[in-house]
Amino acid sequence: MTTYRSDLEIAQSTRLRHIKEIAQEVDISEDQLEMYGNYKAKLPLELVNEKKVSKAHLVLVTAMTPTPAGEGKTTTSIGLAEGLNKLGKKTTVVLREPSLGPVFGVKGGAAGGGHSQVVPMEDINLHFTGDFAAVEKANNLLAALIDNNVQTAKNNLGIDPRTVEWKRVMDMNDRALRNIVSGMGGKPGGMMRETGFDITAASEIMAILCLAQDMDDLKEKIGNIYIGDTFEGQAIFARDLKAQGAMAALLKDAIKPNLVQTLEGNPAIIHGGPFANIAQGTNSVIATKMGMSLTDYVVTEAGFGADLGAEKFLNIKCGYSGLSPKAIVLVTTIRALKYHGGQALASLKAPNTVALVRGLANLEKHIENTKIYGLPTVVSVNKFVSDTDDEIAIVTQRCAELGVRVAVSEGWEKGGAGTTDLAEQVVEAVQSNKSKYKPVYDWNWTVKEKIEAVARKIYGARNVEFLPKAKQNLKKIERIGLSKKPVCIAKTQNSLSDDPKWLGRPENFTLTVREIEIAAGAGFSIPITGNMLRMPGLPATPAAEGMDIDNDGKITGLS
Repeated sequence: MTTYRSDLEIAQSTRLRHIKEIAQEVDISEDQLEMYGNYKAKLPLELVNEKKVSKAHLVLVTAMTPTPAGEGKTTTSIGLAEGLNKLGKKTTVVLREPSLGPVFGVKGGAAGGGHSQVVPMEDINLHFTGDFAAVEKANNLLAALIDNNVQTAKNNLGIDPRTVEWKRVMDMNDRALRNIVSGMGGKPGGMMRETGFDITAASEIMAILCLAQDMDDLKEKIGNIYIGDTFEGQAIFARDLKAQGAMAALLKDAIKPNLVQTLEGNPAIIHGGPFANIAQGTNSVIATKMGMSLTDYVVTEAGFGADLGAEKFLNIKCGYSGLSPKAIVLVTTIRALKYHGGQALASLKAPNTVALVRGLANLEKHIENTKIYGLPTVVSVNKFVSDTDDEIAIVTQRCAELGVRVAVSEGWEKGGAGTTDLAEQVVEAVQSNKSKYKPVYDWNWTVKEKIEAVARKIYGARNVEFLPKAKQNLKKIERIGLSKKPVCIAKTQNSLSDDPKWLGRPENFTLTVREIEIAAGAGFSIPITGNMLRMPGLPATPAAEGMDIDNDGKITGLS
């Protein structure tokens, strides 16, 4: 029986190149780097070149509806970048930064896996260059300014604290902080009110950071953050508190993308980290454009399944940035197909072609969705050691019947050598594309029409029901001038529907919109469906329990 090393063991056994060497590969001089040790560096915004961006090939990696452990989008993205470089295509992989919540929770890290990783793996999965801390501080500064204005008589804006929904954030799964009472302790403690904490990746500041084009745009977006209303019903924004300057100052380094490397010594840019089930789920516009300014190909990913990350990447990020992918890579796994076909989560390693065939319905829906955007698609079968040849053959045959490109990706086991077939298929798809993506909706439609378009076309819903609070929110969105902006639907990642238990391909269901949050700074509204949590909790056995560090600083148990 073959014994495989852990992701961390593989990463720690790799001899890293100095970050100056990685920079030289993409024509970045040493004096343009802001180095964080020997293997990480910040990149200046001046490296973005719109002319080069327009000529580069952007490849979007997404996935079918995942199992709780995820299907390996990041591993596939990194492996594909390695494979493209092996084909002589100058390529950068551009990814999101991991949140500490999943790292210490159930999913583990987000630096890829096996022989398709970005390194230094430990740093990337932990504090990295401090971007998440900066987002947290900027978010919490605004919270402090709001509470201070409510409390003091001087320059008081008359904010009705009952209308304030801005929460503090921290980068940790901590369910005890979801709902709290702040301002206790009498008059010195401030105005007592109900509030809570979100996880940092769910902060609107994170969404803003990842959509900003430059520092001026960042400040403008921060200033547009909706705080609440006065007692007279007048909308109050962060700019009314004169908050945007100080908040942007806290983000002066966080706005700059981070340069690292893959295991095979190719460039990787990692920046920003909004979740895709409650935000847009993509790395920053600046990072994507920077990658496209440096190399001919850029491989990037969007979080969770294509119904979430890819939809928001195309309808929100591309809408604001003018970007358009040349091809979509749709990651699937044998285990996810069997899971959606009814096989128990604990037994997914066991062969089961019956469940596999049933589960193909989920993949087929995602393939249909990619065609809505008018982009060529390549299905990537992310191979696990438990997969059988018969199971893989069923998937590849079905893709052939549907007329979609397909390749088996063995990046986890073999790195770039295991993804050259996938890379060749992607190059063919890129070269076949002659047009931009087609959005699912027009931003000028009503908010209700935009939600219904995504629900029906992408999720497969028959109807959309708006509960009373959501109807009230629609009126507020109209009042503050956000109705002509995109929608960022918050929905479970575990199903195409809003019910996480409904696997496969749900049909004839009603999507229920409970309420619609306002993210005027980021430039979208957030319809909330199902039981969505913006502050996750830890599992019964957190991944943190298996982690340790020795006297030499060597970390173990991180995955």
